[in-house]
Amino acid sequence: MQQQNRIIVLITLIVAAIATRFLPHAPNFTAVGATALFGGVLFRNNLRAFMIPAIALFASDLVLNNLVYGQYYEGFQWLTPGFAFIYGAFFITVLMGRYFTSGFKALPLIGAGLASAIVFYLLTNFGAWLGSPMYPQTFGGLIQSYVAGLPFLLNQVAGTAFYGVIMFSAAYFLTGAHKPRTVNA
Repeated sequence: MQQQNRIIVLITLIVAAIATRFLPHAPNFTAVGATALFGGVLFRNNLRAFMIPAIALFASDLVLNNLVYGQYYEGFQWLTPGFAFIYGAFFITVLMGRYFTSGFKALPLIGAGLASAIVFYLLTNFGAWLGSPMYPQTFGGLIQSYVAGLPFLLNQVAGTAFYGVIMFSAAYFLTGAHKPRTVNA
């Protein structure tokens, strides 16, 4: 894919990930996970690959935390509480896209998508347990946090799968990967 096309894809992914956070959706059913995975597969440049989830989350968090949910915070919020766990989970997803997949092969992509949703669930619910007075700081409290997060895990898997199929299918056809290769003898 040409450099100019990759930049267009990069910008499109960021805009899509941001947009899905503002559309009505079930909790965690957004394109952010799929865009992080896609970025890891498509972009060999580490900076660009990691920019996708970072910019998408940061830009949408600024609006969500200060306009949509502003009444729940004191003052201007630059980052979502627990952001390190959220961003970290999506950065791991980029790495999964980079190292655990091989282009457009379905089985590795499905495995990486499922694994990334599980990593997101484990990290963010650990962060919720660690940083929230809602859960006692005991092993039982940690288990409570994980049990409470199960519906979010299912939505994360579904969102990553839904948006991942759209993104990877579009790229598969746009890059010409679906065309048979000719061999010059």
